[in-house]
Amino acid sequence: MTFLEQLNEWRTSHSILFGADTAPYCLDQRRRYQGRALAVARPNSTEQVQQLVRLCAEHQIAIVPQGGNTSLCGAATPLNDGQSIVISFERMTQIVQVDADNNTITVQAGVTLAQVQQAALAAKRLFPANWAAAQSCQIGGALATNAGGVNVLRYGNMRELTLGLEVVLADGELWEGLRGLRKDNTGYDLKQLFVGSEGTLGLITQAVLRLYPLPTAHATALVAVESPAAAVDLLRGLQAEVGDRVTSFELISAPCLDLLHQHFPRLPQPFQPIPAWCVLIELSDGGDSALLTDRLAEYLYAHGCMEAYVAQSPTEAADFWRLRESIPEAQRIDGVSIKHDISLPIGAVPDFLQKCDTEMLSSFAGARIVAFGHLGDGNLHYNLFLADKTAGVYALEPAVNDLVYRHVAAYNGSISAEHGIGQLKRATLQDARSDLELHMMRQIKATLDPLGLFNPGKVL
Repeated sequence: MTFLEQLNEWRTSHSILFGADTAPYCLDQRRRYQGRALAVARPNSTEQVQQLVRLCAEHQIAIVPQGGNTSLCGAATPLNDGQSIVISFERMTQIVQVDADNNTITVQAGVTLAQVQQAALAAKRLFPANWAAAQSCQIGGALATNAGGVNVLRYGNMRELTLGLEVVLADGELWEGLRGLRKDNTGYDLKQLFVGSEGTLGLITQAVLRLYPLPTAHATALVAVESPAAAVDLLRGLQAEVGDRVTSFELISAPCLDLLHQHFPRLPQPFQPIPAWCVLIELSDGGDSALLTDRLAEYLYAHGCMEAYVAQSPTEAADFWRLRESIPEAQRIDGVSIKHDISLPIGAVPDFLQKCDTEMLSSFAGARIVAFGHLGDGNLHYNLFLADKTAGVYALEPAVNDLVYRHVAAYNGSISAEHGIGQLKRATLQDARSDLELHMMRQIKATLDPLGLFNPGKVL
């Protein structure tokens, strides 16, 4: 039986799509990468994933794993050669177990972030990972890209939130590593090979994730600051005052607020006029929200933050967060921009912004820099709009990237903080990592995927 004949036989049981039905799975979220696939398979169990991988290995057909298709780097999009299949995990949506005593939750790869959060909440626990695509992104994809979000400052990214994995390997064998242990020193920590590997080493089918006690107190504030340096000073002072109660600390520039005012005029705009910079702060703890809110307000007042809006209700806090979470959509509506997801030592962020902005504005006429991000963990989304707001602007992307990444390298930063490498940064990775590091990565890839069938054209 040929490869396609076997897929056709599995058309119903494995939910196989052919032809025009594959189109939505072959276009990335940013509509930048358009690929082609022989078929799209939508298994509903680990066993079906194993069967598909074994079939592909037998016929040497490449596999592109796909979660919610929310990748910003083309990591989940097939190449345009039409020689691969997409394995979508959208039907693997089972919450396998919530263990409140052990503070863990076990889920299949297709469960969305929002569903994990809701299941944890039902058990009076917190799953702290949080970002704008929570309703659509799937846990398998979040693990494959080591996703971050707004709460990394306190809880870490997906790597820190993962205790165990179940992974289908390149020959279809199953690695059953679903352990919910905080301490396990029995050799190499194999799960960390797969977290952040973007589906190039194995297919994650289940995961055991950390849960935390549910905070009962929250305090949220939107605060104008004179500069990124002042924001760093505020962060350090607040951490000295309340410790790890600082859950999120987001930096937002004036161009972000301008875009929000232009494209979402119904969103609250507390600042008049708009300040050059502001920060969105959230504290969380046990106890009473009113007491924590009062403490935050007192600290901000005592330290001269005269233009500070401290949320007086959960609704007002949610409005502040809607501002932050709407920035990417406002950018999308405004047009095509050249985007960067970078990380730097926190103390280097102000100097980076000053030097990179100066060179950028002098090098590209009409440049508008839209910078925002997770200052608490040094992750900036540093995006550039030019006069051309169509895809034609990508002709300037190599020159813009060279400038940005040169400044990133000067501070020993990273070209990818939380979005991954995918197709977008594959070539750039060759300059961002040493020859030895790249050699070790290729050795790992060759060992775990000797035929090179898992997500070709991504990362390496």
